[in-house]
Amino acid sequence: MPPPRCPRRWLAAFFSYETPKSVVVKSWVVGAVNRGVQLLILAYFIGWVFLHEKAYQVRDSVIESSVVTKVKGIGRYGGRVLDTADYVTPPQGTSVFVVVTKQILTENQAQGVCPESDTQFRCAADGDCRGRTPTTGSGVLTGRCVPFNRTLRTCEIRGWCPPEVDTVDVPVMLEAENFTLLIKNSIRFPLFGFEKANLPPPGSGGALGRCRFHPQRQPLCPILRLGDVARLAGQDFPALAATGGVLGIKIGWVCDLDRSWERCLPRYSFTRLDARPPAPAPGYNFRWGPRRRSGTRLAHACARPRTAPACPLSPRRHARYYRWHDGTERRTLTKAFGIRFDILVYGNAGKFGIVPTLINTVAAFTSIGVVSCGRSQPLCGSTSRGDLWRGHSEDPRQPSSVGGCGVSGGCPVVRGPPPPQRCHPQGTVLCDIILLNFLTGAEHYKARKFEEVPEASMPAPSASPTACPPGALGGCGRDKQSTDSGTCSLGL
Repeated sequence: MPPPRCPRRWLAAFFSYETPKSVVVKSWVVGAVNRGVQLLILAYFIGWVFLHEKAYQVRDSVIESSVVTKVKGIGRYGGRVLDTADYVTPPQGTSVFVVVTKQILTENQAQGVCPESDTQFRCAADGDCRGRTPTTGSGVLTGRCVPFNRTLRTCEIRGWCPPEVDTVDVPVMLEAENFTLLIKNSIRFPLFGFEKANLPPPGSGGALGRCRFHPQRQPLCPILRLGDVARLAGQDFPALAATGGVLGIKIGWVCDLDRSWERCLPRYSFTRLDARPPAPAPGYNFRWGPRRRSGTRLAHACARPRTAPACPLSPRRHARYYRWHDGTERRTLTKAFGIRFDILVYGNAGKFGIVPTLINTVAAFTSIGVVSCGRSQPLCGSTSRGDLWRGHSEDPRQPSSVGGCGVSGGCPVVRGPPPPQRCHPQGTVLCDIILLNFLTGAEHYKARKFEEVPEASMPAPSASPTACPPGALGGCGRDKQSTDSGTCSLGL
């Protein structure tokens, strides 16, 4: 019983070889499409890849950065004059800070029981205060309904009393619009060891103090007016100061290190980072305690360890805690509305490198087909049956009266040494689609473009140089030499 032939077919298919066959098509349409596609590819690599994206450079996208900030300005709020220590938090000058523009104070809070101020805890009897969530925004429910004022009753809570009332209307410190912000930013690209800062060179300190950032007139000045930051972010400063918000100051360092050191400059841009109205819970606020009341501050008066029950940690919820003269513990709670500034630094640097230059240059030449010749030379010139392979890979038939390769007519055989092989650009897929489907003579092109040469049809080389074995494809490979360097011309 003969063995199955399927494994043999798979093995033969695995060890098969495909070699390109050069067919010259003389057609204005196909030629124009081919050259047009090549020009587009060449323009893409030159214009976008090399000039715009600078693909010839080695790039470092890891940027090491440090930011130091300083806010200056004097404002008035609640009959008091405020300076930087009163309205900037945290005071260390970090890359994220808040300028407080509105405050709601709840003074002299002490631990005890009192009516809840939230209107959703209104009640008429004690039963209305039971079966609810045991905690509120201000304390723990006791289960009793007590008078809040002469006309309103609410549930009683245990916690810091009196509870906070954050629905009152308070003024806004509009002087903050004219406050100034100094940003000191230093960056480093570790791959190249490149360092620079956004401040002007030494010796220009006087000019630094007088400048103010402007996107056209002074785009490199590191001193910014807070009102200009809000305006450049597309926000109205009075409205933003009333509700609070988060503004981002982005500093971009995109440097071409093939140029001089002075041409690596920062670019400033501005945006709002938090959700804008009418989104749920718009604005930005938090609780803190910037004020001191008369009395002894708990942190200084308590002589016990901080872990003792009578000496709780300070501050709590960003409030200040004090021991009053009567011995009770009190605090001043502040709900602050403000503008938070986030300074974001990004960037990358590039410098010429031989490796990316060679990679992208080879990719460009390969895409337009410059290096498509000579790939079947080892098979055609070094194997024992190279002449037969050359007979199929290089179609020697010359064009007929219209300059094309006739279907049934042969091409004259030219004896002698083979001429040097010419290098033809590889045809694009688009041109092959047009030739195989839309133009007259598509069958001629298909017959010459695709040809399968089974190994069984390749006879062993004859001892006689003039002997031509029967059944050889394409005629006698020993005597076949052509002057068209292995290309076949089709006139379509």
